[in-house]
Amino acid sequence: MGLIADVLRSKGTTIHSISPDVTVFDAISKMAELGIGSLLVVEGAHGVRGIITERDYLTKVALAGRASKTTAVQEIMSSPVATVPPKASLDECLALMTAGRHRHIPVVDDGLLVGLVSVGDIVKYRLVEANVEIQDLTDYVTGKYPR
Repeated sequence: MGLIADVLRSKGTTIHSISPDVTVFDAISKMAELGIGSLLVVEGAHGVRGIITERDYLTKVALAGRASKTTAVQEIMSSPVATVPPKASLDECLALMTAGRHRHIPVVDDGLLVGLVSVGDIVKYRLVEANVEIQDLTDYVTGKYPR
């Protein structure tokens, strides 16, 4: 089975983040502009303070009757944030995501933020792995193995 590092090599290490003192309106505007469902809340060079998700906005601002233009991200972000190292297995990461009901997990290596993985990233990686295995088995059965 694969590692989180494999997923990062496949998807890239781009991290979208926002400062904790920015308004929720600016955060959701950035998410909409980028077509993503979460932003890491980062302070300083390596300090992951939390994560803000669409769900945080819905439950802690919209449904709570708060104003997104005057509420700071740090007031509604989810914190603390579970993290995984690049050497974590996909199964370990999925177990952590399932137990904590997280859709996104920052990847931290020796205290440095190196990426962010989502459930969708892991599922996509697993599907590619499965398709390669199916093709290898098909090639073996039909006599085309090894390639």
